[in-house]
This record gives sequence, structure tokens and C-alpha cells, in this order.
Amino acid sequence: MQRERDIVTKTRMHNIVGLLLALALCLGIGAPIAGAQDDPRTMQFDTVQFTPPEPERVVLENGIVVYLLEDHELPLVTITATMQAGAWLDPADKVGLAGLTGVTMRTGGTKHMSAEEVDQELEQLAAAVSVGIGTESGSAMLDVLKKDLPRGLRIFADILMAPAFDPSRVELAKLQAIEGIRRRQDQPQSIAGREFAKLIYGAEHPFARESSVASVTRITREDLAAFHTRTIHPNGIILGVTGDFDKGPMLAALREAFGAWPKGTVPAITLPPIQAEQAHQGKRLVRVVGKGSQQTHLRAGHLSIKESDPDYPAVSLLNDILGGSGFRSRLFQDVRTKQGLAYSVGSSLRAGVREQGVWGMRAETKLPSTQEVVSRLVANMERLQKEPVTDRELAEAKEAYVNSFVFSFTSASSIVNRLIGLEYDGLPKDFLQQMRDKVVKLTKDDLLQAARKHLHPDQLRILAVGQADALPQVLSGFGEVKEIKLSPEG
Repeated sequence: MQRERDIVTKTRMHNIVGLLLALALCLGIGAPIAGAQDDPRTMQFDTVQFTPPEPERVVLENGIVVYLLEDHELPLVTITATMQAGAWLDPADKVGLAGLTGVTMRTGGTKHMSAEEVDQELEQLAAAVSVGIGTESGSAMLDVLKKDLPRGLRIFADILMAPAFDPSRVELAKLQAIEGIRRRQDQPQSIAGREFAKLIYGAEHPFARESSVASVTRITREDLAAFHTRTIHPNGIILGVTGDFDKGPMLAALREAFGAWPKGTVPAITLPPIQAEQAHQGKRLVRVVGKGSQQTHLRAGHLSIKESDPDYPAVSLLNDILGGSGFRSRLFQDVRTKQGLAYSVGSSLRAGVREQGVWGMRAETKLPSTQEVVSRLVANMERLQKEPVTDRELAEAKEAYVNSFVFSFTSASSIVNRLIGLEYDGLPKDFLQQMRDKVVKLTKDDLLQAARKHLHPDQLRILAVGQADALPQVLSGFGEVKEIKLSPEG
């Protein structure tokens, strides 16, 4: 079995390398436009033009949506399942229920096979099955050799339809979750991320709330089984099938595996209002978390737009220019390269789908540099509102976005998963193509207007993890400062 897995792993690596080489040749990478100078800093390349293959979409009789895209290069088949279930359904006193359900669907056996039998069968097949449930969706995956697909698919379907939630495996999963909770105050970066989410969305919002030792302890095996029965239904699942198969036999196999599963009432994805932003609209907030460290871990940002907003393409380029592009971004060049103030610095944009997303900046620095770093973060944000970006910045951001488009479609699995994600989020299937076309047409004035509309330096939420006795005075000039006291974990 180990030798078989090694062969599969080596074959995949060989395939990836070959794919990248072929992709480079097809796209003309390394072939500059005729007449360009030899200096690599001035060389110009044709814009990448790429049309991905189109998967086939089929709806089974019980409502399961299936995307199929054949790829006969390797004798492998991958089946993914996106499930309309998530932690937004967790009761307030049992936060962590959805996540534990996902874990134990995989580890807790089925009504037809014990947990040990499932593990042994998958080991013998050199197959992999995973299940997880996040905040807004659940996911599962089967990765199996073509010759073992019939048996692998039966196990996969059994795990999705009839998990047994073996009591001993449930208790083990709870103990592991509790141990993770007890250790999550160890890393300053982790603290910064979690507390910043609370500062943006409010501590009780599904995007920010945390499980606790008490909430996990309350969860029972019966809770997990009830959550599965209430939320996991075929008409709330989208399957993605890629690899070495033929459409007709595959659809027949899927109907045989899932056909007896009756439709159910799929829970609607509903998120509560964002209380934190509403309570503090119009002013800057500063929060400090004490952690025995000579470094300061900084987060600064505010709520941003949804992907459906007409200004999303412009805001994406603004983020690239500000801090999302790494070495060539303004934050990196100013805060790290010129000023030497931070170990790492950058920005990120997470546009929301059902809820507003977040535009945030991050940095790690020494305590004496903390005030100056925050000043530089704010100043660079304000600069985007005061003056247009340069021609070079706009051109580089456009080129990076347009030429990176192809990397959303590097394999059959990535193509199918992209379409599944768009359908799950209620976005058109050509959303990425629309984005690419809109990005190409953007002007410097478009970015300036978007910055003035969607950036709010005066409403930043600033979080610093570091020396609690010194940081309040250091950051007092940026807004109302309060200390966040971390509760002992367990």
C-alpha cells in the first residue's frame, strides 16, 4: 500500500511539473514582444489569453447538483461535496457543534461500517476521505484510484448519508478540540487575528465567535447526530467530479450511491447584523492585548465591500497597490524597505458574499517603532484618497491581476471547484471573466474615486498585541484605547 501511494504521489508531482511547463509554453511566457529592450525591467509581454474548459452540470433526481470534468491523464478520480451547512447554525451555548460534526462524520464510522473498518478500508484502497464544516459551508472530498472508485464511492456516500458518530471517537474529537482551545493563546499572531475579527464583527457574530472549553464540553453525540439530520440533505449538496472517468457510468454510479437519499429542508444561510460597526460608526478605535513579547503584532482595518459591489475590481487593485502585492507594494517599500520599521507588513482584502468583508493591514515591529508604523499605515491609506496612483502602479496591478487569472484554472479540480464556489455563493459562472474584463478598463480616476468612497482612515479598528503596560500610551494618539483581557482557556 505504501509503495502504491508513493507511486501516486510521484506521478502527481510529475504531472504538476509537466502542467506548469506546458502552461508556460502555451502562454508564451519568456517570449517578449518583438522590439522590446533586453533589460528585464523594461521588457513587455502580451496579455495572457486563456479560456478554461467547460464542465458539464447535471442535477440528480433528489436535487444533488453535479459538475463533471474528465481528465484521463492519470488513473485518479476526485469527488468533492460542498454542503449548505455551517457554524452560523451553532447554538450560542454550543459553539463548535458544526465543526465537531464535520470531524466526526469522517472519524466516527457509519451505520454500516465501524470507525475502524472505515479507516482500514481506506488504508487498503490508498484512498483519502476528508470532511469539514466551516462558518458558511461544509466540504468533503474523496481521492481514489480509478480501479477502486466503486468501493471508495460507497464509503464516501455512506459517510455523508449515514454517519454513526461512534461515542469513543466523539469523545476523542472533543478532547482534541479542548486541547486546541487551551493552547490558542500561545501565539501572538493567532491572538491578533481572532481579536481583530471580534473588533470588526462583534464577539458574537459567526465570523468572530469562538468555541470554549465549556461550549465544547456541553456538546453530546446526540447533538452531532441531530445537527447532521437537520442540515445535511442531498438538495443542499453540490458534487464536483474530476479525473479519469466516463460521464455515463459515473452518473449511474452516483445515482446508485446517492439515489435513495431523500430530499430535506435545507437551512438558509442567515447571518446576524454586525453589532460592532454599528455601535462605533464614525470614529477610530484602538485595542491592546497584553502578551509578554518584545514585538508588537498590529492589525488595522475596517469593514469593506461585497464581491457583488460594482467597485470591487477597483478596490482589489487598490489593495494590490497598497500592500497586497508583496515586495512592490507601497507598504512594503515604505515601512520595511525605506524606513526599516517592520519585520513584515502588508494588506489584504476579503470581500464578502452574504456579509461585508474586511480590508485590513498588518505589521510586526518592535515596541519603540509601533507608533511610527501605525502612522505609516494610516498615511499610506490616506495617500490613496488624496492623489491618483501612478501609471506604473496601475499597469503593474492590472498586469498582475489579468495574468494571474489563468492560475485559477490550473487543473480540472480547480476549474470545477471554482464553479461550485460561484454557484454556492450565488454569483454568475463567468464572474471571474467579468472581473478580468472590468479590471482592464479601470483608470487612475476610477481607483481614486473608489478609495474616497470605500476607505475610511478615520474609522480604523486598530489592534496591537504586545506589552500592555506600554502600548496604551504609545497608541493614545490614534483613538480611544482600551485593553482586552484574555480569558484563561480551561
